[in-house]
Amino acid sequence: MALFWFRVVTEVKKYWSEDQYLPGVPQDKVPDLKSCLLYQQLQVINCCISRRRLRVIATDTLDSMMMEASSNIKEPVNSEDRDPSSPVLYARVNSGDLVLRLGADRPAGDLTLLETGEPVYCPSTQEGPLLTEDLIRETEEFVLRTGSVGVGCSQLLSDMQAFKAANPGCILEDFVRWYSPPDWTKNKETADEDSDVFDGGESLDGKGCLSRRMQKEGNLWRELWEASKPVPAVKQAPLFDEELAVEGILNAFEKMHTSEFFRQLFVSLIGLGIANAEPMLSSNGDFSKLFYECKEYIVSICQSSKLNEHIDDIVQVYQTVETMLLNPEEALKMMKQPEESAADEPKSRLKRIRLIFNGTEKLLRSPMFRDQMNSEEKPKQSFSSFFEGKSLLFKKKLYSPPRAVSGCQSPVIKSSSLETNNSLAPPALT
Repeated sequence: MALFWFRVVTEVKKYWSEDQYLPGVPQDKVPDLKSCLLYQQLQVINCCISRRRLRVIATDTLDSMMMEASSNIKEPVNSEDRDPSSPVLYARVNSGDLVLRLGADRPAGDLTLLETGEPVYCPSTQEGPLLTEDLIRETEEFVLRTGSVGVGCSQLLSDMQAFKAANPGCILEDFVRWYSPPDWTKNKETADEDSDVFDGGESLDGKGCLSRRMQKEGNLWRELWEASKPVPAVKQAPLFDEELAVEGILNAFEKMHTSEFFRQLFVSLIGLGIANAEPMLSSNGDFSKLFYECKEYIVSICQSSKLNEHIDDIVQVYQTVETMLLNPEEALKMMKQPEESAADEPKSRLKRIRLIFNGTEKLLRSPMFRDQMNSEEKPKQSFSSFFEGKSLLFKKKLYSPPRAVSGCQSPVIKSSSLETNNSLAPPALT
């Protein structure tokens, strides 16, 4: 399994370096937090490939538009008279000059700029960070510990700069109307009745006014607006570094402990089995209640930090579900058996399942395997350390012909399977 995983990581690196999507993984979906962490990280890699491709396209489009605009000798009358298929768009500012819109995506409905009357365009903005469950947990802990909102401020500042670039002549009120409509009240009469609107706030010629929080002194939005510059998203410093993110994931793959690798596979397979059994057992009047008790127990243990301590219990509960599914008659017979005399005493979910399916205990692992599970835990070893200084020796042992040992017969090894391995490319992910 260590060799297999080593080749998988090598294959993933190859796909990333060649800008090719990982097969069998969605190309541009954010990480699915219902999946295991390993699958979430594979999703991040494909998302980073999509974002990298889109950024290259957006950069080329912006550069070609600026070249086309600089080559235009005849100044256009206004942006509405331009060819709709042309990427070059202009906006007229208060001075009467036409200014090129940079990074404009599409018109924002019927919104117009308050001071110039030009149509408002939605800008192309930067994508937010791709967070897996471990990064979400770290971010929450950091915010709770420090009270920082730095990530949110960075995103807001980036969007303000993109909006300014796409809408020359705009003001903060224009951005608020597009970005946060609840913070803008259209007419003053409604504003006076709104408790969230600043009393006596300035109204723009009866067109409306900002909410109370937006007009307070020292408002963060106003400070960021004044500090922002008109810069399209593709020319800004990236909020999320795809190269760094994928490099971190690949390093984590190489250093992953074998126990963690198998834990994720174990939980995924257990979850898949429960998901497959649910349509058949949830509608069964005899088994639905017990099935959901088994499901809740497995989910609670798998989501806790005590999974390793309850492996045998999870296997027993899983075999309970198997018995209900594959041998319902035997399951019904066991359920009808009288329980212990102290039936009125409270029992845990697992204890109740044990009472009903006491016969499945013998189907569990052998005593030898249980002794191995309870033996002293060995130091964890990562996949990368497994190969440090050992890969050549291991390869030699794999592909060297077996030596004859005095007094023993050499094992028979099929040379065909080993010889073909040398010519095989790393296996594709499926």
